[in-house]
Amino acid sequence: MRVLIVEDDHSVGHWLTQKFHRKGHDCRLVDDGEPALQALSAEAFDVVVLDRMLPKIDGLEVLKRLNGQHVPPVLILSANDQTSDRVEGLKAGAQDYLGKPFDFTELLLRVELLAQRQSASPMDECIEIDGLCVDLKRREVRRDGRLVALTDKEFKLLAVLAERHGQTVTRSMLLEKVWGYSFDPQTNLIDVHLSKLRQKVDKGFARPLIRTIRATGYVLG
Repeated sequence: MRVLIVEDDHSVGHWLTQKFHRKGHDCRLVDDGEPALQALSAEAFDVVVLDRMLPKIDGLEVLKRLNGQHVPPVLILSANDQTSDRVEGLKAGAQDYLGKPFDFTELLLRVELLAQRQSASPMDECIEIDGLCVDLKRREVRRDGRLVALTDKEFKLLAVLAERHGQTVTRSMLLEKVWGYSFDPQTNLIDVHLSKLRQKVDKGFARPLIRTIRATGYVLG
């Protein structure tokens, strides 16, 4: 699971990052709303843990700006924990709300449940990106109308990239989503499969759709 932590208290943010890492999860930490919005537009995450009180763009404003966009589920983590605060946060678009102080075990469970629900939610039947059509229901791929034959793992890789098109998907996320690894086994597993996938999806076309983001992962589109 990849978690975006938006927390302006550096000690709390680094503590959360370390705790999630110890549980086998990948994290990115930012300290305000603007870098959070930038991260969400550029990178793929499974869940967002969002502090409500931030120095420049607060958590509710972040949710307002994300309204209508395809984004991962958000859990607000805040010292503002009155019933009215919770209602306001959930109405703004958060999927869960947890008050500070909190127990990390509860936070972890809530975050993992949000990620599981997101994975189990119905996907768009067909994702279209610059002539590439990924039919998730039929498990069929076409580019400019031409059928692209893929193996099971190649299709799963492409589906993960397509669902997050335009965003960088890390190697660890691909390993988790496609192979079920919660750690990087330090093999060229992804490189081999991505190379074969590129040959099938991009070969013969003027514009390649699958790009490598050095030392990070891959992006489709």
